[in-house]
Amino acid sequence: MSDRSHPPEIPPFRSESDEREFPQVILHADMDAFYASVEQRDRPELRGKPVVVGGEGSRGVVAAASYEARKFGVRSAMPSFEARRLCPDLVFVRGNMALYARESRRIFEIFDEFSPRVEGLSLDEAFLDLTGSERLMGPARDVAARLRKRVREASGLAVSVGIGPVKMVAKIASAASKPDGLLEVAHDEVGAFLAPLPVRAVWGVGPVGGERLRAAGFETLGQLAACDTETLRRAVGDWGVDIARLAGGEDIREVEAYREPKSYSEENTFAGDVLDRETLEATILTHAESVARRLRRDKLKARVVVLKWRPSERQVPGPRGYPARSRRITLTEATDDGDTLAREARKLLAKARLQEAVRLMGVGAEGLESREAPQLSLFDAPPEKKRRTDLNRALDEISDRFGNAALHRASQGSAERAGLSMQIKRGEKLDEERPNDDDGFEGSPEDSPEDNPEDNPEDNSEEIEAHDEDYDD
Repeated sequence: MSDRSHPPEIPPFRSESDEREFPQVILHADMDAFYASVEQRDRPELRGKPVVVGGEGSRGVVAAASYEARKFGVRSAMPSFEARRLCPDLVFVRGNMALYARESRRIFEIFDEFSPRVEGLSLDEAFLDLTGSERLMGPARDVAARLRKRVREASGLAVSVGIGPVKMVAKIASAASKPDGLLEVAHDEVGAFLAPLPVRAVWGVGPVGGERLRAAGFETLGQLAACDTETLRRAVGDWGVDIARLAGGEDIREVEAYREPKSYSEENTFAGDVLDRETLEATILTHAESVARRLRRDKLKARVVVLKWRPSERQVPGPRGYPARSRRITLTEATDDGDTLAREARKLLAKARLQEAVRLMGVGAEGLESREAPQLSLFDAPPEKKRRTDLNRALDEISDRFGNAALHRASQGSAERAGLSMQIKRGEKLDEERPNDDDGFEGSPEDSPEDNPEDNPEDNSEEIEAHDEDYDD
């Protein structure tokens, strides 16, 4: 293997846009410490203080940290007790997902003013395709400056923006510009920009992948991009070849304005370990009805029900010490009914025959299909099915008017008594074990670009996400 004591120059950058009529221009907009910033904006007493959004209990986890908190080393996905140890004066806020969602809608409406192609990655970040818009909108840097001003004026919040010829470069540039900054990486600057960055900077390289690359002698993107294919393949396999292309700025992924969801899920971490069957079944019902409401909202039905749980007993040291387990069942008929999802999930729970307490429980729906598919009319449907449809319609109307909190069944009381704590998830399928994206690169959810949930947001998980935008440790 070649000497890597000094980062080599990355080979000349080339992208598919070289052959296009207009060079590709991608903008990545990422709100700064979004959840914490919303809380500080609305609560003046929190301004200037180290604030985290998350649960404060023994099972609490930091969902978002203000920049004042980050100065002490507090990061998202960190256990709350560890955050408190680092910063004794930390102020905990429970979080308000409905509020953050409203702010997100307002911000995305602004994004839509600047490009017809906007790809949302989460509530607070998106790609905008500015390719070919210079005559109409002006230079990309000017567009970004206007966008940042509009967001600030409309929401009182700061957004950092990166501009580049491909998605990955734009995303890294926005992280490098934080907080409240703007960085443009021109086509001929990509190699010099990427070369000195650590291998974890590649969008999709997580802790395990980063360690594999470092063990093979790769420390920087320049080293990765300059290595020949066969050496890479021998060192880390075919996966390394794909990562090396990204390290050199070869990212063919385009901005996708909309993607059909592949699955929906809801899950929670309990405040204390739970084995009580009544509590687990009540939790399943809560999640199943929430998933069902989202299916109906999007005019979808699911043919596969997934149950996920995480045993309370640590299997191995470290943050991955509690591996998730899951079971799934395929239905004979697709459904958008919460009772049906809950019934099937309870069957999966019974088959699991849990012998130890669990710390997390989740319900998911996969195998989605359009609700508009041919089906019996309500007049031809069995009376019970018509009754359920009418009930679901009423539940949805109540939820739309008063929020999900207005919907409460007696059987959900056990779950509330168990103390459902805030769970941090960046939409992933229920049977996958993924750490949270801690700081833009650290904790990337998987070790291959294809599996990165930021690159595959189809799960539509509505849990409060944990993400910390700076990539510098």
